[in-house]
Amino acid sequence: MPSVCVVGGGLAGLAAAAALGEAGLDVDVYETRPFLGGRATSYPAPGVAEHEETIDNCQHILLGCCVNLIDFYRRLGVEGKVRFWREFTFLEPGGRASKMRATSLPAPLHFSGSFLTMPCFDWSDRLAIGRAMLNLMREAGRRDLDSITMADWLAGQRQTPRAMERFWRQVLVSAINEELDRMAASHAFQVFRLGFLAGGKWSAMGVPAVPLAELYGEAAWSRLPTVRIHTRAQVESVQGGVTLAGGERREADAVVLAVPWERAAGLAPHLGLDFTGWEHSPITGIHLWFDRAVTELPHATLLDRTMQWMFNKRDGRHIQLVVSASRGLTGMGKNEVVELAMRELTEFLPEVARARLERSHVVKEMRATFSAKPGLEARRPAAETSDGRLFLAGDWTRSGWPATMEGAVRSGYLAAEAVCRKLGRAGRFLKPDVG
Repeated sequence: MPSVCVVGGGLAGLAAAAALGEAGLDVDVYETRPFLGGRATSYPAPGVAEHEETIDNCQHILLGCCVNLIDFYRRLGVEGKVRFWREFTFLEPGGRASKMRATSLPAPLHFSGSFLTMPCFDWSDRLAIGRAMLNLMREAGRRDLDSITMADWLAGQRQTPRAMERFWRQVLVSAINEELDRMAASHAFQVFRLGFLAGGKWSAMGVPAVPLAELYGEAAWSRLPTVRIHTRAQVESVQGGVTLAGGERREADAVVLAVPWERAAGLAPHLGLDFTGWEHSPITGIHLWFDRAVTELPHATLLDRTMQWMFNKRDGRHIQLVVSASRGLTGMGKNEVVELAMRELTEFLPEVARARLERSHVVKEMRATFSAKPGLEARRPAAETSDGRLFLAGDWTRSGWPATMEGAVRSGYLAAEAVCRKLGRAGRFLKPDVG
């Protein structure tokens, strides 16, 4: 049986391993850390007894259009642990709520009924957004979208300030983890084409109902007996197999290198990977535990403030806030971040002012994603490399998607397909995009 080593236990590496294992190959996964999931994982909450409470490093969500991520969950038998929502709540300071929900109308009209009545927008905002959405559909085939920013494109669309801040920025910064004036328009167009305009089924928001690490737990991998997981296993080189810390050598017919881009060049210097000019974009997650319930909402996007999303993690008492492209928070201390979060959350949820904050935790993912700048798409490497036995996976590779969980899984599937071609095995794993 052909053997494959997968270096990296994030979503890209795990997706490659699951696909290759299902294809009947002998797979060993090596992950430096003691847990799986990479930047989409969970761990014991600080300040409580181990295993008493587990928190995600940051809230990760998916949309119905993330067909490969959903397929990966199916391979592990955990697709039922994700709950999908078709209603989105937009909260304004002061607490006024606007609901956006998909209806049975055909795409792209499925949101029109609720969008036309959302009080957070007036008629000038709605007309501006509608006009730009029509132009977005018309211009989706433009070849220069990777060379301009989304801010550049929107500048010609006569958007109102409120439409820019409450709609375009609110949706896109959360989806792509970058500001509009630093984000290639091609990524933004894709988000709206697949996640907003393709149909109500595809725009439904999936929120894992269990800690992220549980999705990749031991029980899930028992379905794939030819896949072996090795945690706390540091790999030092990947040529012709893998060399572990301490010098142990493992030969393999193929190797999938599925580590973050900043590590890839050092592990495989013979590939000559060039990341000059690449940058990271951070995400900050703030966990707040209260002595009482402060909301019944399952989640909401928060308008006009630093905090962008609120997720109700447990009975309204454990709230997680998320800030994407959070460069403004990276220099702040934990107490400053928590004070800002509490101050803003009180504006949206009045019950916060009457509750006592029992504890808090701040997670700054400084290297959450690569910065999706214009001109970078052509520089993202493909799965196949100049080393015929070494393949690349990761949300930074040329997956056809931005740096998301779906992009990571797509990259793992593409690498697995390339391995199968190399080894003369049948293997088609990638699901086509919706629409």
